[in-house]
Amino acid sequence: MSLGDSATPLGKVRGTGSAHAGGEHWLSERVTSIALLLLGLWLIVSLLLLPALDQRTLVEWLRLPSAAVPMALLIIIGFRHALEGMKVVVDDYVHEEGNRFALNTLLLFLSVGGGALALFALARIAFGGGA
Repeated sequence: MSLGDSATPLGKVRGTGSAHAGGEHWLSERVTSIALLLLGLWLIVSLLLLPALDQRTLVEWLRLPSAAVPMALLIIIGFRHALEGMKVVVDDYVHEEGNRFALNTLLLFLSVGGGALALFALARIAFGGGA
């Protein structure tokens, strides 16, 4: 009997299921979801505690490290979570390997580019380069 051959049905399918792939991705999605929930609550509470919601007040608030650092985390985790979610949709519904690779690559570039642009805008505000 060779490797993979078994007398029992369980022995024939052992090691071939989805339990060997995707666990880390599933856990990563859940962890980023919890982080986004907590950071989203922080953002809402912080905005409600501001005296006004005009541009000047928001810029002054974002110049504080206690606001800029969690906002940067919100941006990074938000774009990562969005990328993971979009990749799942592409992997589930695009069946041709070449198209799947192209779409996943495009999504990666868009996610990294969008995140970098958002972090750059936040850095400009936080370090006094303008609003």
